[in-house]
Amino acid sequence: MNKMKFYIMTIALSLTAMPVLAASTIKMQVDGLVCAFCGSAIEKKLRSNAATADVLVSLEHKIVALSLKDGQDIADDTLRTQITDAGYQVKKIERVTDTLDSLRAALKGR
Repeated sequence: MNKMKFYIMTIALSLTAMPVLAASTIKMQVDGLVCAFCGSAIEKKLRSNAATADVLVSLEHKIVALSLKDGQDIADDTLRTQITDAGYQVKKIERVTDTLDSLRAALKGR
């Protein structure tokens, strides 16, 4: 009976973790973005990562997002350090299943 519970829990955990593992977009809430220069500085910094495919910076919504190249990842600590070193404060980092294009569309619709 305990083995059955173990297998059910393992399968349930695997299914709930899959969207996170499949996420290829990292969305961050960043404070301190006030001008286009800020956006350009962060974009340039994030594009320096070999794993970065594309970057989105929304000054209005204080959101910075990046899409990852297939099979690549960037640790949250690395992103936090890069943005903090550039002079901005990271409030939240989340991995989402949305594409950068869908995030752009959602931000325009707000």
